[in-house]
Amino acid sequence: MKTLIAAYSGVLRGERQAEADRSQRSHGGPALSREGSGRWGTGSSILSALQDLFSVTWLNRSKVEKQLQVISVLQWVLSFLVLGVACSAILMYIFCTDCWLIAVLYFTWLVFDWNTPKKGKRSQWVRNWAVWRYFRDYFPIQLVKTHNLLTTRNYIFGYHPHGIMGLGAFCNFSTEATEVSKKFPGIRPYLATLAGNFRLPVLREYLMSGGICPVNRDTIDYLLSKNGSGNAIIIVVGGAAESLSSMPGKNAVTLRNRKGFVKLALRHGADLVPMYSFGENEVYKQVIFEEGSWGRWVQKKFQKYIGFAPCIFHGRGLFSSDTWGLVPYSKPITTVVGEPITIPKLEHPTQQDIDLYHTMYMEALVKLFDKHKTKFGLLETEVLEVN
Repeated sequence: MKTLIAAYSGVLRGERQAEADRSQRSHGGPALSREGSGRWGTGSSILSALQDLFSVTWLNRSKVEKQLQVISVLQWVLSFLVLGVACSAILMYIFCTDCWLIAVLYFTWLVFDWNTPKKGKRSQWVRNWAVWRYFRDYFPIQLVKTHNLLTTRNYIFGYHPHGIMGLGAFCNFSTEATEVSKKFPGIRPYLATLAGNFRLPVLREYLMSGGICPVNRDTIDYLLSKNGSGNAIIIVVGGAAESLSSMPGKNAVTLRNRKGFVKLALRHGADLVPMYSFGENEVYKQVIFEEGSWGRWVQKKFQKYIGFAPCIFHGRGLFSSDTWGLVPYSKPITTVVGEPITIPKLEHPTQQDIDLYHTMYMEALVKLFDKHKTKFGLLETEVLEVN
């Protein structure tokens, strides 16, 4: 406010001085001014005032953008963790109030819409939200294409590593922030995640809008056999077991005994595409429980009976990077999409067939990692640990 008042005072002084100069010139007197030419002095004062105004900390554009990036990431993290449970509780509360009809209508619609997630419903409007561009720029996240994909084929992408939340997988394939549709024209990506997420109200619609689908056989069979060609199912192969070993500085994947996705690819003749996301393990830190500890026991039980493993993790605080919080660390995530492996269609693949193509896939993934690791901050001596 003081800055604006000073600018306005400068304007008035300049106008008065200009009027005095014109008056002296009309009477033949000298056109002298203590503050210089009124008009030029006015412009200089206004410019100086505006510069002072926009240098105020809370109006600094770069800082505002950074805060928007933090908010965009935090809203997704909170949505993933608590949106489904929170909306379930709210709907149950509404059911006990005078507005019970709203809850009844939603649950009625939910019954009729129960099987929609397996068909891969999506919203291009949601995928193009500006919030996802802020989400991308926070880390930042980058999608690297190495080979073209044919629209006449279907694909199963293997995403490695899982990390804590698979943030790179979400940003690259459930939004258009990294322009996946432009880099792979004619290819429709579907990110597969736990089927249990689609039993939670409101969260299921939020996930579906980005093209996220349940990671089960019925869904994958439908998308690869009854949805035409040009479909790409993204599966985070390591799953919950891999997330438990996620930690900064570690490059390890759980893959050696994960062969179900290869069998599905053979049954549908869908090409396998290995991917490695450099930096996915760097954005969160977690407490690693030793084998035999009570914490590890609980994680294994959850993993076996529920399908996910609870872990104690942390990022940075909302207002400070020195405190613990849910905001991930701002570390680059670069997802490199490798060369597709052509897979024949075998309705009844043998174990020998599965083992053959599984070995080819593992070798292709290691080759992809070795080829690109030095480009994205790793040492030449670092290796990919395949468990």
